[in-house]
Amino acid sequence: MTKIEVLGTGCVKCKRLFDNVQAAVKELGIAAEVVKVEDLDAIVEAGVMLTPALFINGEVVSEGRVPDVNEIKSILSE
Repeated sequence: MTKIEVLGTGCVKCKRLFDNVQAAVKELGIAAEVVKVEDLDAIVEAGVMLTPALFINGEVVSEGRVPDVNEIKSILSE
């Protein structure tokens, strides 16, 4: 199962990224665990300097911006 983490402090952009991830997963029909990480210590520990950040299976794929649903689908399809 794919593990997807959205790291951010709960700002509007972070919420939009989380929603986009959920939409992409639903549209692709894949099994994925989608987790929102809002704990500042955990975000810093992950090495994130700009939020929101998107991690897939422990690897950062986006940081400091909000990829749209189609871009997330493309990343997940790789």
